[in-house]
Amino acid sequence: MSSVSPSPAEVRTTPLHALHLALGARMVQFAGYDMPVQYPQGLIAEHRHTREQVSLFDVSHMGQISVSGPQAATALEQVLPIDVLGLAPHRQRYALLLNENGGILDDLMLINRGDDYLLIVNASRKHEDLAWLQKHIGHSCHIQMLPDMALVALQGPQAAAVLQAIHPAASTLSFMQGAPLRFQGAVGYLTRSGYTGEDGFEIALPAFHMEAFARWALAQPQVLPAGLGARNTLRLEAGLCLYGADMDSSTTPSQAGLAWSIPKARRTGGLREGGFIGADVVLPQLAGDIPLDKIRVGLHAMERVPVRDSTALHIPYGEAIGVVTSGSMAPSLDRPVAMGYLPPAYTAFGTRIHAMVRGKPVTMEVVPLPFVAPRYRKG
Repeated sequence: MSSVSPSPAEVRTTPLHALHLALGARMVQFAGYDMPVQYPQGLIAEHRHTREQVSLFDVSHMGQISVSGPQAATALEQVLPIDVLGLAPHRQRYALLLNENGGILDDLMLINRGDDYLLIVNASRKHEDLAWLQKHIGHSCHIQMLPDMALVALQGPQAAAVLQAIHPAASTLSFMQGAPLRFQGAVGYLTRSGYTGEDGFEIALPAFHMEAFARWALAQPQVLPAGLGARNTLRLEAGLCLYGADMDSSTTPSQAGLAWSIPKARRTGGLREGGFIGADVVLPQLAGDIPLDKIRVGLHAMERVPVRDSTALHIPYGEAIGVVTSGSMAPSLDRPVAMGYLPPAYTAFGTRIHAMVRGKPVTMEVVPLPFVAPRYRKG
């Protein structure tokens, strides 16, 4: 999430902008784009429809970066702490782009499409990510932004049934697996992944063809449009981080609870241990040689009071020790939930602290993440 609001002249639109307006969406500025936050049915209805059937989300504001060439995998391992060399064709991994201090510059999805690697990066960071990649590995591989490609997500338990009509093999894909896609003569790519905790797919197509695809999808009886509001409550329930809120360049993978994304091959004693930017900090933290000063936790509010982002977290009736980074009512649980950072001594499940909401303490309890169990199709 960008901390700088663009001027009106800089606000961009996605290829589905006209469709959003036609569907009655309420639009907001997000990461430099005019985006739908919700449609007439409302955020709660969109959230529940995604959990029960399938929703269409426009995520064309996100960046798509292609990295190719004989040395692409080796080069990417210099900037991403994952096993790129071991990533089979048409498989996808979650990855972190790190700075020299182990801070998270962005989180992204990396797909081995066979003839290149596709990085799906956050909208607010895509130009910075492109420059970082070009600076550090541009000499050994070909890197380019794909501005003529659009991206949507079909999320929900009936997503595979919808896609079967145009891609019969959709139901055979497993979570984090991809495949080429053709739609009305256009060549694209789909992956079984998403940002909601539900089963679903992300579909990349040339921008010129995306409105036709979106209209086709919305014509299916199971599909309704959903906006940024439902996307946010769904990802929060799933315990998924939002860049710029739950992590940033001052946050390391271990602090953010994302150490699981760094495989054994890249850790101390692994086949290709280290060798990535930020390893000098990240690996000692993973090994416990550098203590953590904060850790991301899940929080339940013990009252029906929503606890929003940036709310201070206190020792009961005492000093401030942390902060809420994401907070909202959770429609699936009908209670307020939040994520935030606390010192390690206060992160045990069951620990109670106070969130200061409009000057009054609201009791919060540390709980496991995610708040709602994911329903990805694995195997």
